[in-house]
Amino acid sequence: MPTIGKTLQGWKHDSLAEWEDWRWQLRHSPRGVDALVSLLKDRGETPDEAALGVLVNRYRFCASPYYMSLVDWDDPHDPIRRQAIPDPREMTDPAGFASDPFEESGSTPVPGVVHRFPDRVLLMATTECAVTCRHCTRKNTLDGSPALDGERLERAIDYICSCPGVREVLVSGGDPLLLDTSHLEHLLERVRSVPHVEVIRIGTRVPVVLPMRVDDELVAMLREQRPLWVNTQFNHPQELTDAAMAACAMLIDAGIPVSNQCVLLKGINDDLDTMRELCTTLQRNLVRPYYVFQCDPIPGISHFRTEPHVGGELEEELRGEIGGLCLPSFVADIPGARGKTPLQSIQRFASNDASMADETGG
Repeated sequence: MPTIGKTLQGWKHDSLAEWEDWRWQLRHSPRGVDALVSLLKDRGETPDEAALGVLVNRYRFCASPYYMSLVDWDDPHDPIRRQAIPDPREMTDPAGFASDPFEESGSTPVPGVVHRFPDRVLLMATTECAVTCRHCTRKNTLDGSPALDGERLERAIDYICSCPGVREVLVSGGDPLLLDTSHLEHLLERVRSVPHVEVIRIGTRVPVVLPMRVDDELVAMLREQRPLWVNTQFNHPQELTDAAMAACAMLIDAGIPVSNQCVLLKGINDDLDTMRELCTTLQRNLVRPYYVFQCDPIPGISHFRTEPHVGGELEEELRGEIGGLCLPSFVADIPGARGKTPLQSIQRFASNDASMADETGG
């Protein structure tokens, strides 16, 4: 079990054992506007309580004590703070942005299943998260539905059984690693029982925001479900703590590959030095830098979005700085596309369109 070491000054806990207990972390996570206001006031700030109340009523707030312990509260632009603490800019609704741009609701044949691509499906195991990331692509659609269990799980499994072309199942949410180990084990075993399912992927931020959840019991269970992949989301080097890297190492040592799917966030990781440090540190710890995603066009996260050319140019800069095994693909999820679209392709299309407009006087 990795030792956390660092704790949040003033957080009420009796022992390091409590701090390292993931259930204690969840029980003591600040949730809702009152807890948020208290958290900010305790750090000497004077929040606008009325505005925060409206914001948190629309986009919920919770954060693990561990993740909050990584914030530099003297820095208003701290990358951890910006990912976890509500921002008034979330209330902006730019034209052309949609709550469900990829029409997941229209690709949901049964509750808890999203089937957008022919060979894979997404299982929404839970809508609960250890931290409500302010850049979350599902912040407008996580509706507090019950965890995928019982009849809901069986309907999902029946659907997968009826689709012989499905070879891969992504278990996501919310965060599936917040489920009790026995519950998650049952879910994975039911998925594994489908003859044509070859691979299971788990999408989780637990190694980033709640690394103590990765304990011996969980890892032993996941080891039995291989071939299994874990995709996580480190967005900034400040998240690469000893505890987080130890959690990843436990999974890797159990024969479970860990890949990183970063989100490109304006003012947080959209510069060469930050992204190079992130990727090289991940590679050094045997975590594959896999994707860097363009922020999706949804209300509430427009202040995090960069122009597509920013990611394309950053990828090109990185290519000249680091080796191929360390270089992630910079991509966007495009409504209607059958897979991820490279940002450099979007950049080229935009450049060609601009050139044609210039030539034709458009």
